[in-house]
Amino acid sequence: MLFNGMAKTLTRKQIWAARTLAVVADSVQILLLPLFAGGAPEGPDTVLDLCMAVLMCSILGFHAALLPTILAEALPAVDLFPSWTLAVLYVTRKGAVDATPKLERGAES
Repeated sequence: MLFNGMAKTLTRKQIWAARTLAVVADSVQILLLPLFAGGAPEGPDTVLDLCMAVLMCSILGFHAALLPTILAEALPAVDLFPSWTLAVLYVTRKGAVDATPKLERGAES
């Protein structure tokens, strides 16, 4: 991957925080449809998407999977699709790194 060096090593807290924020953001966009519908003032929708982009990059580190989501959220009808949730699930699919060091074979005393 081109931007692989920018991704962070994630903890369980970071993964759950990112997933929770993504579900909340997508739920707000779906449940408050009249506020975020095409033709309505795009201010609240844009603010929510910009905040999510900054939060996801700060929690998860930059990941190329977030770019299509940021671009897709700029399209009026795509806001009804849970794109933040899917992008975060894709980025965090490998799970957290185990905090306990593993013993290598032959390193036992």
